[in-house]
Amino acid sequence: MDWTDAPKLVPELDVSDLETSLVFYTRILGFTVLYQRPEEAFACLELEGAWLMLEAADGPGRRFRTAPLVKPFGRGANLQVQVRDVRAAHRRYLTAGYEPLIPLEARTYRVEATERRLL
Repeated sequence: MDWTDAPKLVPELDVSDLETSLVFYTRILGFTVLYQRPEEAFACLELEGAWLMLEAADGPGRRFRTAPLVKPFGRGANLQVQVRDVRAAHRRYLTAGYEPLIPLEARTYRVEATERRLL
């Protein structure tokens, strides 16, 4: 692994079940596992240049918790990952039986004086 290509920011998420989460992130969303530390219940994932770290909330090792975790984890967090084929990712998500909080939509966002349309 070439660490010079690592993103400058990599979120690390606590999950209630690491194996179930790995199935979701790899088989449904399309991430690949870069590396794992099973002894710490930890995995680092990658999807088209975006990295994400997952760790079992009740696992061993360091945990950066300032308050008790209450499900659903990740409240207040929003991660945007750009992918080449968002429609295919969306189909895999729906086919797996998940229902998005917000339907897939095209939106225009303003950044300074420039408008950018995203799907």
